[in-house]
Amino acid sequence: MQQNEITAILNHPTSQELLARDLLRMAYVAKDGTPRNIPIAFVWNGSQIVVCTTKNAPKLPSLRHNPQVALTIDTEVHPPKILLIRGRVDELDVVDGIPAEYLQMNGSYEMTPEQRVEWEAEVRSLYDGMVRVVITPTWVKLIDFDTTLPSAVEELVRQRAERQHA
Repeated sequence: MQQNEITAILNHPTSQELLARDLLRMAYVAKDGTPRNIPIAFVWNGSQIVVCTTKNAPKLPSLRHNPQVALTIDTEVHPPKILLIRGRVDELDVVDGIPAEYLQMNGSYEMTPEQRVEWEAEVRSLYDGMVRVVITPTWVKLIDFDTTLPSAVEELVRQRAERQHA
């Protein structure tokens, strides 16, 4: 997929809405060769997805070995809106303290100001550092069930239209 196609899809208003959400699901291949799919908080910086994790996270050796990931961001309503992203981990940056993205990505959860202060104090006392995982999209698909459908459903619609016109 060409970069201009990726950019056009990611700049679509529905994609932007999904990229402003709190959680995505990240699929990767674990060290034992089996698939993993984990929910994780994220930030979209305009060109890349950034997730943060503990320095001892089991996913880190896996991502170093095979940096290819698949991401899903979706809604829980009907019809769902779904943003599918395939990409590669371009950076695994060990950061002293708490990365700004981690604090930002957890900023949209519903917390009172008091809960936010307590949460941030707990985070700062627990982590002496984290790893920023920076993912560059290499393929994207937006499915909104209005203007775009899953490719298999698009094929069924095309086949039905052909039968009706035959």
